[in-house]
Amino acid sequence: QVQLVESGGGLVQAGGSLRLSCAASGRTFSRYIMGWFRQAPGKEREFVAAISRSGDNTHTTDSVKGRFTISSDNAKTTVYLQMNSLKPEDTAVYYCAARVGLYSSSYHYTGEGEYDYWGQGTQVTVSS
Repeated sequence: QVQLVESGGGLVQAGGSLRLSCAASGRTFSRYIMGWFRQAPGKEREFVAAISRSGDNTHTTDSVKGRFTISSDNAKTTVYLQMNSLKPEDTAVYYCAARVGLYSSSYHYTGEGEYDYWGQGTQVTVSS
């Protein structure tokens, strides 16, 4: 089993920044993809960003491109989501997820069902 624990959420004013962290522990895999999803009240969970195990490959959804950046630490046990220029519409519960498998540059894993492990989520609220 893999345990994912998110942190870093909170309340911020529009235009502000937050950095979310996702600490992974438990079983390790040689090939995996880490992702961030979010779910706003009354809406379906949506993909935000993903990163390969090496950290060399990332994919970010268009709605946050240029504002959000996904990265990982050297030990590859923590994944970050740096969120800048936050907007009220970014308000959501943010979830960290892990998919066992190889990252593909030709196919982006953006579906909720394509990920094997999930964290409990962290609330991000952006006030106007």
